[in-house]
Amino acid sequence: MDKITKDKMPLCPSARPEWDNSVVFGVVRGTLDNPNVTYLKKSQPVTEELLELAKPVTPTEVFRTAATCVESQCQHFNGTKCTLVQRVVDKLPVVKDNLPACAIRKDCRWWLQEGKSACYRCPQVVTDNYATTELIREVAKPPKH
Repeated sequence: MDKITKDKMPLCPSARPEWDNSVVFGVVRGTLDNPNVTYLKKSQPVTEELLELAKPVTPTEVFRTAATCVESQCQHFNGTKCTLVQRVVDKLPVVKDNLPACAIRKDCRWWLQEGKSACYRCPQVVTDNYATTELIREVAKPPKH
């Protein structure tokens, strides 16, 4: 794994599509109770046309997007690390037993911070899942400062 350096800002794999330079790197499949992200071979820039494909639901229910990590501007960043991926690794079950192919891995904050442990759990993460479990809500909840 590469180290996170200030001259190379990592990508947040749980970014909002409206963030600057956002790309789609996965499509949510499966069911509401058991979502499963299928990763694209190559990430795609977020465009209005691409976001339209998600209708009638929100793009973040259908697509996984990544963008440059905003660090201290994010409720999940504690000044040095992403606490969201720490909770993902600590609390969510492993859903893959090998590394899924991922177009953003080399630049992904989750990979750079937590390694394989994050990748084994990442396919079950959906940015906006309105029919989710109590465990997922607990993991997604930012820490109180």
